[in-house]
Amino acid sequence: MFGENFVYFFTVQGFFVGIIFGLLKSFDAEGLLLYTFFITIFFYLFSHVIVALYYKTITVKAYNFPKETHETELDIFVKEINKREKLIDSACKITDIAIKMNSEDVAGQKL
Repeated sequence: MFGENFVYFFTVQGFFVGIIFGLLKSFDAEGLLLYTFFITIFFYLFSHVIVALYYKTITVKAYNFPKETHETELDIFVKEINKREKLIDSACKITDIAIKMNSEDVAGQKL
């Protein structure tokens, strides 16, 4: 059954349930119309929620996760991160050596 047909069917059911409930609970035309209207609207909105959840579960089940592609991309990212860490470590070593040489030069000039 198509989702659209389910909404129509459920809305018509709500209409008839609203009429029956309105006849049982209300003794005037205004109450009958109000009960019928609100119960029909409730059934209409509820049917949309049901159809939306149904389609959401169908599409989730049909989705295949590309595991191999994901793993290869992650491996590439790990290699890039390792390269950048080595570059940063070498830059830190060079900076430490430069600071040490600068402090030795300053200490040598004070003597």
